[in-house]
Amino acid sequence: MSVRAITHLAAAGLAAFLAWSYQGARLGADLAEARADAVGEKLAVSTAQRAADARVRRAEQTINTNYQEALNAARTREALLRRDFDQLRAVSDSLREQSADAARRLASASPAAVLEYATAVNAVYDDCRAAYGDLAAKAAGHAADVQTYRDAWPLIAIPSLPGAASALPHSEMLSLD
Repeated sequence: MSVRAITHLAAAGLAAFLAWSYQGARLGADLAEARADAVGEKLAVSTAQRAADARVRRAEQTINTNYQEALNAARTREALLRRDFDQLRAVSDSLREQSADAARRLASASPAAVLEYATAVNAVYDDCRAAYGDLAAKAAGHAADVQTYRDAWPLIAIPSLPGAASALPHSEMLSLD
């Protein structure tokens, strides 16, 4: 083999080695760029996930706050109702005793006393009629409590109307129940 052939062969070998090295470096750079893009996408997804998690936590906190407020108001109303019921029971027991005592005394009473008793019973009847009116007012209060519970119940906006949840009437919202 001549020196010229060896030189050409060496030059060709060196060129092949350099081309191989260049291709390897280019492939390594492409691989590093793809890895960087993948890390960037993962970071973007992670950031979006954290933001979504924060929104969910805020929504859950709002729901829990509404629930706790409604529960506290209900407990307060229940305590007041229990107090009123206890007072009513005491008055009822007292009236029952008075009625039994009046029935015993009325058996031997004079006609004037019976007439006076009838007048008093009529007054009691008028008081009962007024109390039934109060009962109707309390029933209206009960209806208001039901509306409070309905308003405090968590609602989800209809997905086809994004951003319009606050503008929708209650009937167009989806309840979680």
